Amino acid sequence: MNAVLIIAKPSGPTSHDVVNRVRRILRERSVGHLGTLDPLATGVLPLLIGNLTRLAQFYAASEKSYEGVIRFGFATDTYDADGEPSGPSQPVSLSLDPLRKLASHFQGRFEQIPPPFSAKKIQGVPAYKLARRHQEVALKPVQVEVKEFEIITLEGERAVFRAQVASGTYMRTIAHDMGQQLGCGAHLESLCRTAVAEFQLTNAHSLEDVERAMEKGEIEGVLVHPREILPQFPCVTATEEVTALIRNGRAVNLPDLSRARQVKVFHGQRELIAIATRVAGTLFHPKIVLASGPALAAPVPPSSAVR
Repeated sequence: MNAVLIIAKPSGPTSHDVVNRVRRILRERSVGHLGTLDPLATGVLPLLIGNLTRLAQFYAASEKSYEGVIRFGFATDTYDADGEPSGPSQPVSLSLDPLRKLASHFQGRFEQIPPPFSAKKIQGVPAYKLARRHQEVALKPVQVEVKEFEIITLEGERAVFRAQVASGTYMRTIAHDMGQQLGCGAHLESLCRTAVAEFQLTNAHSLEDVERAMEKGEIEGVLVHPREILPQFPCVTATEEVTALIRNGRAVNLPDLSRARQVKVFHGQRELIAIATRVAGTLFHPKIVLASGPALAAPVPPSSAVR
């Protein structure tokens, strides 16, 4: 199966747990996710299945959107509600406008130190493994980008926020750092990822939905339509003859009028067979061949047209 599936991850399991369950449901070994969600977090977890796992390279720098709650009054060792308090609870007296002003300092590009309980590696060892052993975790700051960070409401010690960030940004660290600056401590109480690139929470499915669809033979109904993947690349539909050439990694002529550098090439409406890169004029080379199975027709000259 070559497909994309958006899972609405529940709180509790790790992203790897979700991947393993989908492997069992679909009876497909090749499944990968686009960006880890912490066990506490919920929301959009896009999965690439089969040959489409090769598309992950196009999503390495994808923006992500979140909604969540920051709890002020005490920090935790994991920077979220799953951790142990780092100290006693502090009295909190916050106002919405000053908190919004503080949040504005966490917008734009800046350096951020990842949380000690993270997958960042220190001499080949994940930081969270060292942190669990109460060993020193010395992570270097990395540059991140926050395009939007807005405090929506404030009720007592809890602030509801919305954020849009570049890949690699930790909302847990932002919550922790805000608490440090205020002197009262803070941690991320809850987090929901509402979007990764073009994949939205409104199009996500629970694991139970996927299991039911598989049992009923209706799995296509919960998959992302392939033409909606990578919307920045125009779609071109290949003839049988050109499809055969692409399956064999041959350059082909494609009548693409967009002048785009790269295009998605389809056989029929749903089978994404390649991401092709323009060589010159209408000549494209299949940079990534996603089609599986034997060629559909004998090779023909690259000048063959595409419908």
